[in-house]
Amino acid sequence: MDKDRITTGITYEQAVARLEEVIRQLEAGEPTLDESLQLFEEGIGLVRSCHRQLDAYEAKVQMLIDTLEGIQVEDTQVAEEMIVPEALFCAEGGKG
Repeated sequence: MDKDRITTGITYEQAVARLEEVIRQLEAGEPTLDESLQLFEEGIGLVRSCHRQLDAYEAKVQMLIDTLEGIQVEDTQVAEEMIVPEALFCAEGGKG
């Protein structure tokens, strides 16, 4: 049985729902030994699919965080460049 074929093209939520069903079937003890082995193999494929999807989501979240941190660093640098030193105010007859 091709474990990856079973889980190709399904969402994380679908994989979790199917995994829960597989677990219920195995815990019920109704499947034959061959059916139990097939369900176990399917379950392993579903777990792998979930891990792959979670890894991809984690990488995307990290990329977004890194992008946001880069924007914040740029904004901070721009803001620091825009700050006019207080000494200039004094020199131009401003406060101080």
